[in-house]
Amino acid sequence: MPETLFESSPEPKLIGIAKLAAASELLEAKKRVDYFEIETRQFLGRCSGTRMPFVWTINPYRGCEFGCKYCYARYAHEFMELRDPLQFERKIFAKQFHPEAFRAELRKVKLGQSIWIGTATDPYQPAERRYRVTRSILEVFAREKGHRLGITTKSDLIGQEANLLAEVAGANIIQINMTITTLDESLARLIEPMAPRPTLRLEAIRRLAEAGLRVTVLASPVMPLINDSQASLNALCATAKEAGAASFSAAPLFLKPCAAQVFLPFLQENFPRLVGKYKERYQASAYLKGHYPETLRDRVRAIVARHSMEPRANEYYPKGWDSTPQLQLF
Repeated sequence: MPETLFESSPEPKLIGIAKLAAASELLEAKKRVDYFEIETRQFLGRCSGTRMPFVWTINPYRGCEFGCKYCYARYAHEFMELRDPLQFERKIFAKQFHPEAFRAELRKVKLGQSIWIGTATDPYQPAERRYRVTRSILEVFAREKGHRLGITTKSDLIGQEANLLAEVAGANIIQINMTITTLDESLARLIEPMAPRPTLRLEAIRRLAEAGLRVTVLASPVMPLINDSQASLNALCATAKEAGAASFSAAPLFLKPCAAQVFLPFLQENFPRLVGKYKERYQASAYLKGHYPETLRDRVRAIVARHSMEPRANEYYPKGWDSTPQLQLF
């Protein structure tokens, strides 16, 4: 009998995605991570947030192995009755992918609506090397045209897909965001313990740029008094440009309760003098307001201008695409 996620613990009454998760067969176990396969009724999700510049989302995996201390998406495992925030990085679900069913889903996407891959979990996390769900999705898009796509990752694995992504970009708008929060590799290892080193991500940017793909470096989240200095952001922007990135942007940390459960103990262990400041600043809201975000925005604008970068990627249209106004990029 296959091992299931809740096999050795009392089961709550489960419905929906929680029921599917509980019935998921264990595919593989590593030292700190268990992989499961989960039935997926639909891959496209409608974005519910008003702050987001996209309409549809795709997350090929549930959970993310990188274990970033600031991760805002840990709450997603709660829908599967996995409420320990660390389970988000230790129990990874690979979604079952069926190309024909996915193509049918794409027919409900209206002209000009954007689809973003990797809004809650990284589509190029280590599980992708084994299960290649993200690649399967892109292989479908390589045979489609007229879509507006985005990908956000902090993995160098995307560099190995440069040729496939270039094929997708031949008939679709595609924007790639590479998250790099710092060039300090010791700091990166603290805050993103299982993610690829910044130097590896920069090399992936070079490979993508050489394939003619447009990459934005996201220096997000910017964490007050940790990675927000003028010198840090300036060096990161300059290095991103040298690697071939087209644009650069940054935004301050937002701290949802699910993220705070991990981030505040992380601060206590590594930056204890900052704990009180963070609790005070984030007590009323998950989002910083007032002077700090305004100052950061001005700082980033000046840095972007200094290096002749763009705050976001310029619009482009693949050859043969009708560049009508409703297709403006993001």
